[in-house]
Amino acid sequence: MTPTQEDGLEPPHIVVLDGGFSTQLSCHVGHVIDGDPLWSARFLHTHPNEVVNTHLDFLRAGAHLIITNTYQASVGGFVEHLDMTPEQSYDLIMRAVDLAKQARTLYLEEYEDYIQNDLIPLVVGAVGPYGAHLHDGSEYDGSYADTTSVQTMREWHRPRIQALVEAGVDLLALETIPCQEEAEMLCDLLREYPNIKAWLSFSCKDNQSIAHGECFQKVAKKCWEANPEQLVAVGVNCCAPSSVSNLLKGINDDRPHAPIPLIVYPSSGEKYNPQIGWIDRDKCEPVEVFIQEWLDLGVRYVGGCCRTYAADVSRIRNQVHCWRDRWRFQHRYQANTSPQN
Repeated sequence: MTPTQEDGLEPPHIVVLDGGFSTQLSCHVGHVIDGDPLWSARFLHTHPNEVVNTHLDFLRAGAHLIITNTYQASVGGFVEHLDMTPEQSYDLIMRAVDLAKQARTLYLEEYEDYIQNDLIPLVVGAVGPYGAHLHDGSEYDGSYADTTSVQTMREWHRPRIQALVEAGVDLLALETIPCQEEAEMLCDLLREYPNIKAWLSFSCKDNQSIAHGECFQKVAKKCWEANPEQLVAVGVNCCAPSSVSNLLKGINDDRPHAPIPLIVYPSSGEKYNPQIGWIDRDKCEPVEVFIQEWLDLGVRYVGGCCRTYAADVSRIRNQVHCWRDRWRFQHRYQANTSPQN
């Protein structure tokens, strides 16, 4: 299920992603999740049924895909914080894929009379940045790239990607990547798995730069050109919705006939205070108010990240439907009023 080329008759297909996994999971477990060195990945071990139900929430809300609960999962992290062997840790990453597949099976059974074969939801393997497992805040600015070799990052990522691929994900999400070196390494590492595709999304510190400071558009284009055969989209996630349009505007101006497919799944815009948690929700515009503007800019994959719930996914999907209806109206009007007619 990937966006197809626009044929002039029908609007482009838009893929609706899920929302913030830990945010929705908190509705089921009643635990404080933020601040844990494993974040929501701990619940693969302690609350697997709640993980399944969280995936189900997003599918019922209208998501076209679900992303595995593995953003902060790693073999070393599970060994250190769950007292597992490396083999058990590897199996737990694979288990995350099985839990997502269970949710998809339950959803397909619930809605078997309404789902067409070409609309079966995808299971996407989450691959968060190296800095996330350090649990020192460096994932937010990419500063670990200044002291960590590319080879160290590669060897850390390889077993978790291998586990996701072995477990049968449909796609990989190389997400919340804050620095150019890691992004380029992941695009190269992806070649070791020639039968899998991925999207690549960056965390950004403002409306021009990724978190480590490099120019978003330059890095995004370089990564796309490094592996266009396996990347399905490039974009941003876990950033403020208000920053997205400026990050994306003009990125495809020099490629009008072969635009890079864009992906966006921002946070709610709230700020995280380590002492008291999430703040300033009342100061944030809802993600859905930006959706049609982003689609006009060429975004073809859209969803939510931190602090977005299943209810937000429903509202995002509604905005996608509204945009497609507007697209049809505008293009039919233009066709009817063109000089040829």
